[in-house]
Amino acid sequence: MNGYCYFILGMLVLAAGYFTYGRVLERIFQPDSERRTPAVAYTDGVDYVVMPRWRIFLIQLLNIAGLGPIFGAVMGVLYGPAALLWIVFGCIFGGMVHDYFSGMISLRHKGENLPEILGRYLGSQAQWISRAACIVFSVLGGVVFAVGPAAILAPMTGWNVSTWVWIIFGYYFLATILPIQAIMGRVYPLFSVALIIMVAGILGVMLLMPFAESMPYWMHIPRMEVLPDMDFFHNLHPADFPLFPVMFITIACGAVSGFHATQSPLMARCLKTEKEGLPVFGGAMITEGVIAFIWAAAALTFYGSPEALGIATANGKAPALAIQMISESWMGHAGSILVMIGVVILPISTGDGALRVTRLMIADCFKLNQEQLSRRLMIAIPLFAVAIAVSSMDYNIIWQYFGWANQLLAASTLWAVSIYLRSKTRCCWIAAVPAAFLSLVVFQYLFSSPEMCGFGYEASLIASVVAVVVIGVLCLFRSSGLRESEEIA
Repeated sequence: MNGYCYFILGMLVLAAGYFTYGRVLERIFQPDSERRTPAVAYTDGVDYVVMPRWRIFLIQLLNIAGLGPIFGAVMGVLYGPAALLWIVFGCIFGGMVHDYFSGMISLRHKGENLPEILGRYLGSQAQWISRAACIVFSVLGGVVFAVGPAAILAPMTGWNVSTWVWIIFGYYFLATILPIQAIMGRVYPLFSVALIIMVAGILGVMLLMPFAESMPYWMHIPRMEVLPDMDFFHNLHPADFPLFPVMFITIACGAVSGFHATQSPLMARCLKTEKEGLPVFGGAMITEGVIAFIWAAAALTFYGSPEALGIATANGKAPALAIQMISESWMGHAGSILVMIGVVILPISTGDGALRVTRLMIADCFKLNQEQLSRRLMIAIPLFAVAIAVSSMDYNIIWQYFGWANQLLAASTLWAVSIYLRSKTRCCWIAAVPAAFLSLVVFQYLFSSPEMCGFGYEASLIASVVAVVVIGVLCLFRSSGLRESEEIA
C-alpha cells in the first residue's frame, strides 16, 4: 500500500471512528433528550444561552483548535509516520472519549467548570490544585494565542507586534465580558470560513497530487509522492529525541488535550438537548483530528522526510515558516495568504475562549453571579491586567512544560470520567485505559526528562508503571462512595 492509500485510509478511519465509536460512547453515557439542560434550566442571557447546534459546534471547534493541531502536528511528524497513527487512534480512543464525557458530565452538573468536576470525583485537594492550575493554564493559553498570531500578522501587515497584541487583547476583552452570543455566536461563523478554506485547500492539493499530470496548467498541482516514507514503527527524529513519551506530549491537540476539557463547559451551558453532545463535543474533536492529520501528512509529503523537515524548523525557526512555505508552494501567493489567515484565526478564536472560561472559573471560585456587567468587569479588568503583564515577559521556560501539564490535565480528566462511569456501574474501562496510558506518558516524561527529575529511562519506566497502578487502584476505590443523586442539572 502506497502513502496516498494510507492518507485516504487515515481520513476514512477518523470519519468511521466518529460514527461507530461515538455511538458506543453515547450508549454508555445514555443521554436523555427529555432532561432539561443548563441552558434551558438556568438561562441568564450571558453564559447560559440556548444556541443552534451548528453554531455551538463551530464555537467548540474554534475554541479547542488553536495552533496545536497545526504546529503540534508539524513538529510531531519529526518522529516519522508514527505520529499519524497517534493522531488517528489517539483522537478516536483518547480525545473523543475525553472531550465527549468531560463535556457531558459538565452538562449534567449545571455546566460546571473542570476544577469543580475534578473536585467532585477526585476530591477537594484535586479541586483546589486544578483550580489554580487551570486558571494559570488558561491565562498562559490566552497570552500565547495573542502573541503568536501577532507575530505572524506583523510582517504581513507592516504593523509591529505590540500593536497587534493590543488589538487582539481588545477583542479578547469584549469576547470575555459580553454575552456569548454577542461576539462568539456572530464572529465564529465568519472565522470558520477561513478555517474551511485553509483545510479544504491543503486537502484538495493532497488528494489531487497523484493526478497532477492530467490537471490543467492553471491549477499548479505539485508532482509529489504523498507520504513517501511510511516506516510507522521506527523513531525518525533527526535529534534522536525518544518517541515515547515525547511525541505524545508534542501532539496533544489533534489527539488528546486536557485544554479541551477547560473549554467544554462554555458549550455545555448552550446545548438545547443532551443528544447534541456527540456532534458538538465528539464531532469537534474528530474534526480537529482531521486538521492535524492533514497538516502532518502535508509536512511529510512536502519535505519528503523528517530530516528535511527538521532542517526547516531547526535553529529557532518557527513551524509557521514551514507552514507558509507549504501553502505558498501548493496554493500560490493568494492561497497562502488565506491559509495564513486561517492559521492566525485558529489561535485567536481559542484565546478568547480561554480567557472567557478563566472569568467563569474565578466566578465559580468566589460564587459570583455573572448576569450583571459590573460583576463581569470586576473579574475581567484585573484578569486582563495580569494577562497583559505576562505577555511582555519571557515565559519560554514556563512554556516548555505547557505540553506536559496539558497531558497531565487530560489524564486527570479521564480518571475523573472513569470514576463517574464506575459509580454508575457503566463501562469505566473506556476512559480508564486511555487515562492509564496518558498517566504513563506524563510520569515517564517527568521522571526521565533531564530538565525535570532525570532518573534515567529504565528506572523511570518502572517508577511510572508503579505510579499508574497506584493511581488506578485509588480511583477505583474512590468511585465506591459516589451516587447518582450527585447529578444536579
